[in-house]
Amino acid sequence: MFEYEVKPVGKEKDLCEVTCVDGEKVSKIQNKLIKEQPVEVAKIFKALSDDTRVKIAYALSIEAELCVCDVANIVGASIATASHHLRLLRNLGLAKYRKEGKLVFYSLDDDHVKKLIEVAFAHQKELAKVE
Repeated sequence: MFEYEVKPVGKEKDLCEVTCVDGEKVSKIQNKLIKEQPVEVAKIFKALSDDTRVKIAYALSIEAELCVCDVANIVGASIATASHHLRLLRNLGLAKYRKEGKLVFYSLDDDHVKKLIEVAFAHQKELAKVE
């Protein structure tokens, strides 16, 4: 069940001073991870690791739909740059678009993406209060 190994204590205080592995917990979680797609989930976070894309996602969480020109002005980027970021968000399944005449409108793909953005911003506000 548990395995122990004593390791020398270094300068780091944020490490276990002994190795203690709960085989049952490890096995349970590893089996669950096999059924999930962590690489695909990581792609979502990678897409949101750019502050311009986070600004765009935040804007789209506030306003259900925005044209590329509006997005560019909101984030202070060129239309080409905004379009590039929007296309990346779309390709990763975080945004969708529709064309109306000569305009292209983007929105978040679904409510999950909106909730992800809202939770991230709420968490950041909590962290700011602690600091």
